[in-house]
Amino acid sequence: MQTRSRLFDDLARVANGALSAAAGVRAEIEQLVHQQFERFLADRDLVTREEFEAVEAMAAKARSQQEALEKRIADLEAKLVEAKKPAAKRKAATGERRRAPAASRRTATRKAKADETPPSEE
Repeated sequence: MQTRSRLFDDLARVANGALSAAAGVRAEIEQLVHQQFERFLADRDLVTREEFEAVEAMAAKARSQQEALEKRIADLEAKLVEAKKPAAKRKAATGERRRAPAASRRTATRKAKADETPPSEE
């Protein structure tokens, strides 16, 4: 019976050796496939997940800043409109007129002075 046991022990060792060799081959194949896949991705200029997430976070931050600035501009425009409304109402109520530009005031003054000059004695 001892020979049978030895036979089974030898068969078990051979089977274990074959399984460990198969496991080693499997690990090598996985490593080669992984390298080939990384090379394929590098050739296609694809980004990594970490790079993508970093750019995505930057875009989200920029979008939120843009929305905040748009809201701020809208608020400032509303305040500007509000500030112009009372001044226009005040002018309409008091009958104020806008002053003419400086150039037209000067022209009007020159015309008035020309009309006031006495006729020459010829």
